[in-house]
Amino acid sequence: MTNKLNLNERWTGFIAGTFSLVVVYAASSAPIPLLNTYLQTLDLTSGDLSMTAVAYFVGCVIALLTFARVSNHLGRRPVSLATLALSAIACIIFIYVQNAQMLLIGRFVQGIASGLASSTITAYTVDNAPTSPKWLSAAVISGAPVVGLSAGAFGAGVIKEYSLGSMSFTYEIFIVLLALCAMLIAVGPETVTRTRGVIISMVPRISIPRNIYYLLPAAISIFVGTWAIGGFYQAFSSTMAADLLNTNSIIVAAAVFACLMTPYAIGGWLSGRFEPDEAQRIGIVAFFLCIMAIIYSLDVSIMIPFLISTVLAGISQGLAFTGSMRSLLDKTSQKDRAGLLSSIYLISYSGAAIPNLIVARLASGFTLFGIAVGYGLLVALVCIIALIALSRNKRQQGLTVN
Repeated sequence: MTNKLNLNERWTGFIAGTFSLVVVYAASSAPIPLLNTYLQTLDLTSGDLSMTAVAYFVGCVIALLTFARVSNHLGRRPVSLATLALSAIACIIFIYVQNAQMLLIGRFVQGIASGLASSTITAYTVDNAPTSPKWLSAAVISGAPVVGLSAGAFGAGVIKEYSLGSMSFTYEIFIVLLALCAMLIAVGPETVTRTRGVIISMVPRISIPRNIYYLLPAAISIFVGTWAIGGFYQAFSSTMAADLLNTNSIIVAAAVFACLMTPYAIGGWLSGRFEPDEAQRIGIVAFFLCIMAIIYSLDVSIMIPFLISTVLAGISQGLAFTGSMRSLLDKTSQKDRAGLLSSIYLISYSGAAIPNLIVARLASGFTLFGIAVGYGLLVALVCIIALIALSRNKRQQGLTVN
């Protein structure tokens, strides 16, 4: 159905999808720089902070397992509108949050909305993407969420730091922006034809085309390693600013998170300069080196090198992740796209959730620096796996050509 759309319709849908991705993820990151405030006002622990990330990622995983393919049958637009509505409901929960349980529920609902956005709104964006340049859709769908995460965290931090409004004011702004997104999606084109089978589509399953199986070891390693660090920053960026960088500034806490997420888009753009396997190889090695620099900076409590290393890590992970995304999408048909995207993000969210769940169980036995070292070891492991898998893929491709 996408091929029948004229250029103006495609651009309308592409812009609506891109903006919606940014806003949904921005709304989901608004609580992140405020977690240290919640820590004090709601009497939370470090384990509770990890559980907020776990609740978010569990919501994402449930949405991806259960609802990721619903839009193939009901249409992209109605499911996208439902996603925006869920994000608005989560904002309402945060307006009235009074205890740790409500905080976890709010993060869980945000996770469901983000998981749906990862599959449905992402697929809608790709369906409407212009055909040239080829790398644009992969860069947008990998970059828009992280740009949103950065914007939401930084915006919430600015509002709180400079007393521009109450904590609920941030969520009220996002409710308005989500309503605007809904209007844009409503006037955009539908890209799939409604079909039967919506109930069957909700049976949890992983949907990956067989022809890309050989690409998975390298891609999965990169997805897990980069998103694990994203999960670490989501849970502990405000605590790192307070404990290791010796500042209680919410702006600094937001900047710590934004420094990892915002440069992701630069990495996505850079991936267009390389072949997918080159982007993955260069990106994951650079990411590993940056994580080592981050751990050292945390050990000696020096802020500027820490922030610079974080920015470079963000660029590196954008380069590696987008390269992996391109390698898979380039060999996937439209009918398999939603299922593949949901599987990619299911793997990615699991890579972020499982380490945080482990940390939540063991937080009392380790310092924050010790936790950071554990994440560094994980990145080292996935870097080795990715490099081995990429070398194997290159040898196989060479044998195929010969």
